[in-house]
Amino acid sequence: MAPSQSPKQAGDRVKPDRRDAAQLARLLRSGDLTPVYVPTVEDEAIRDLVRAREDALKAIKAAQARLKAFLLRQDIRSEGRANWGPAHLRWLAEVVCPPPAQPIVFQEYVRAVSEHPEHLQRLDAELQTQVQTWRWVPVVAAIQALRGVQFTVAVTLIAELGERSRFENPRQLMSYLGLTPSEHTSGERRRHGAITKTGNSHARRALIAGAWAYRYPATVSRHLQLRWEKLPKVIQDISWKAQGRLCKRYRRLLARGTNANPVVGALARAMAAFGWASARTGKVA
Repeated sequence: MAPSQSPKQAGDRVKPDRRDAAQLARLLRSGDLTPVYVPTVEDEAIRDLVRAREDALKAIKAAQARLKAFLLRQDIRSEGRANWGPAHLRWLAEVVCPPPAQPIVFQEYVRAVSEHPEHLQRLDAELQTQVQTWRWVPVVAAIQALRGVQFTVAVTLIAELGERSRFENPRQLMSYLGLTPSEHTSGERRRHGAITKTGNSHARRALIAGAWAYRYPATVSRHLQLRWEKLPKVIQDISWKAQGRLCKRYRRLLARGTNANPVVGALARAMAAFGWASARTGKVA
C-alpha cells in the first residue's frame, strides 16, 4: 500500500505497532487503502536501464552548461549559430586560455562534454538489445504509431507504467501521470489551475517532450511511415486522428493567447488517452 495515500488523523502522534496494525486492518476492510503496483524483475531491469539513460542525458546537459559558463566568465563567445555541432567542436579546439591553470580546467570540461555522449550511445545500444526480448515489445511498437513517441519515449512510458490493465480508463492514466488540471471548487465558483504533477515524473516528462511535435501541421513523415508499416490499420487510424485533433488544438489555443507550455501539457494529456486506445484497440496488451 502507498503510505502517502493512507488516511491519517490530524494531530495523531501516537503510533505503536499494535494500534497501527489495527488501524491498517480497519482501513483495508473499508477499502480506503491505495494499492501500489509492484513490477516484475524483468520490468524493473528495463526501467533501471531507461532511468540510467535519462541520467546520462542530464549529465551531458550539465557538462555543456559548465563549459559554457566557464567560457562566458572569460568573455569567450562563439560566433557560430549552432552549439555542440561539428563546427562548434572545431571552434572549441582553437580556444586558447592565457593563464596557466585555466587551460587545464578548460580541457577537463571539454573532455567531459565529449565523454558523456559516448556513455549515452552505449546505453542506447544496450536498450535496443534488451527490449527485443521484453514481453512488452508489442505495446512499445503500438504506441510508437503516435507522432512524437519514438523508441526511447515509448520504452520509457511502458517501463514506468507497467501493466496497462491496472488503468480502467484513460482518466486514471492521466491522473497517474500528473497531467490532470488542479481544481479548487467552492460553491458556485470553479477554478482550474496548473497540472497536478503527481505520480510518475519520468513518464510525464517523456510524454511532454513528445507532445512538442504537434506544433507543426499534421503529416506522415518518413520515420513515422516506417513505424506504421508493421502495425494494424486500426492503430494507424488512431494515430492519424490524434494528429488531426492535436495539431488543430495547438494552433487554436495558441491563437487564443494561451502560453505554449500549458498547451503542450494539454496535448500530452490527450496523447496519453490516444496511447491507451492504441494499446487497447490493437489487442497488443
